[in-house]
Amino acid sequence: MAKLIHPRRALSTNPLKTSAPLGAAMAYLGIEGAIPLFHGAQGCTAFAMVHLVRHFREAIPLQTTAMNEISAILGGGEQIEEAIENLRKRAKPKFIGIASTALVETRGEDVAGELREMLLRRSDFAGTAVVYATTPDFTGGLEDGWARAVEAIIAALVPEGGPVLPGQVNLLAGSHLTPADVEEVAGMVRAFGLTPIVLPDISTSLDGHLSEDWAGHSLGGTGLADIARMGRSVATLAIGEAMRPAAEMLAAKGVPAEVFGSVTGLAEVDAFVAALMRLSGREAPAAVRRDRARLADTMLDAHFQTGGLRVALGAEPDLAVSLGGALVGMGAEIVAAVTTSGLSPAAERIPAAEVILGDLGDLERGAEAARAQILLTHSHGRMMAEKLHLPHVRCGFPVFDRIGAQDVCRTGYRGTRAFLYEVANAMLGQLHRPRPEDFGASRPPMEFDHAPPPPASH
Repeated sequence: MAKLIHPRRALSTNPLKTSAPLGAAMAYLGIEGAIPLFHGAQGCTAFAMVHLVRHFREAIPLQTTAMNEISAILGGGEQIEEAIENLRKRAKPKFIGIASTALVETRGEDVAGELREMLLRRSDFAGTAVVYATTPDFTGGLEDGWARAVEAIIAALVPEGGPVLPGQVNLLAGSHLTPADVEEVAGMVRAFGLTPIVLPDISTSLDGHLSEDWAGHSLGGTGLADIARMGRSVATLAIGEAMRPAAEMLAAKGVPAEVFGSVTGLAEVDAFVAALMRLSGREAPAAVRRDRARLADTMLDAHFQTGGLRVALGAEPDLAVSLGGALVGMGAEIVAAVTTSGLSPAAERIPAAEVILGDLGDLERGAEAARAQILLTHSHGRMMAEKLHLPHVRCGFPVFDRIGAQDVCRTGYRGTRAFLYEVANAMLGQLHRPRPEDFGASRPPMEFDHAPPPPASH
């Protein structure tokens, strides 16, 4: 178990984490015909919008209730009702996901109660599913907001279980999975003859595709009818420790659940495949076995670069566990680790001696002191990488100085193989830069550093 360190200071430099409402918005975008709605001031939404657009390079239908000074004091229930009415007229969404912000949470507004009363009174809203998640900016980060949104969706839209549908499996995707990751894991489930219901399914809504018509809501994602059938699945497979509460909610509805902390790395993917074999009653298909054999060969090829590699890692807890665990399994050492939130047990499972709940300033100091050789974090770490002359593997959110972030896959046998190649090639691409400490007194004494002893007299 890693030791969590909480720095006490009033200043954050180069923040690592993004807000919980943004994480909730990303989860909502994995629902078909969805519009995320921030209940707060316009600035909160504008900040999240910039991050989402720069990362996915797509039009993001993120909206706001646009609270002002008056509604901040008297309450914003009317703004929510007006926003839902306007969105239904303009974009005709099937789903509206509301996320709270610090402004609302600090005031202590009873949004859930106001929303219940409103939906009972406004029968004309019946054609649109409306879900509310509590996601204050000052608690947790992106991963926590995503998890709270998934829990809110299950609580509101999944009824108690009925007759079990053979072969149907719930797949709860954590926030650390890219659209390509979700697609890969869902493909593995289908390879065993099972039918996955992915929640949320950003692999079809944020994967970067051109549509014939423009719409003011998400294009793709989990259908509402599919969500309503999740209580009748044979099992729930949750990816990421942050998805455990949501998995337990489905277990309470009668669907057995299993949580996988990671599906990156040989042993981790083996465990996932073993679960699919149990659920399907089938042996692993030939294509899956071949992917495993290719990963094993990749591990042999890449261990020359990863063995003894000193890694600086800054990421959300589940992502840090996933990527850090895969590298440690290849002989690397996490010498500096920073994460965003201690709300999830995953933070203590990051494979490092100490994990700081801090920012990229903490990571930079730790990486320099521990003489890290490679950096894994999002695009805001690029200044640190340049200053410390470290190769920089971009991971997490946001990635805005590279294109194709939605297509990066680091899960399953194939994704793990790609990740190990990525890290190994990053090291191979580094030119050696001689430093003063490479020479002189810092070099361990060798035999030729001293004159040989005089010959013994006879």
